[in-house]
Amino acid sequence: MPAAESYESDNPRIKDANPMFSPSQDDVRRFFCNAWRKRQNHEPLEALETLAAGWAALHPEWHADLADADAAVLRIYPDGAPGANPFLHLSMHLSISEQCSIDQPPGIRQAVELLAARLGDLHAAHHEVMEYLGQMLADAQARGGMPDGDAYVARVQRRATRR
Repeated sequence: MPAAESYESDNPRIKDANPMFSPSQDDVRRFFCNAWRKRQNHEPLEALETLAAGWAALHPEWHADLADADAAVLRIYPDGAPGANPFLHLSMHLSISEQCSIDQPPGIRQAVELLAARLGDLHAAHHEVMEYLGQMLADAQARGGMPDGDAYVARVQRRATRR
């Protein structure tokens, strides 16, 4: 489930589908909490829940946040760095995982794999890639345009090959 963002369309078919493609902040938080609860209770998980719970498992500092969906929905987390908000951070892990699974933008899979090999840890690589992903989105927002996937991949590649 991607991070929640608003999306408007004049096409009624897209408006009807909007909640699926643009979950609310509450939906995102409940998704991660539910995935974590299911994992803890050894309940069956959907594929995306398995991935989300796997990333959550690597962040014990947030297990208490994930244990209570109602409290998570009400809690105010600081804006900014992905490390300050567990739900933003975990959403970025999912985004990077999805990008790599479909190699979109082209070259991101190889760049992340190279960085993971260099660091010896996929989790650490994701944390570095988050910085570049956040920068790409901030740059796009600042110029009012589309994200520059090529620049993003180039940044990750440079980091992966930097001596």
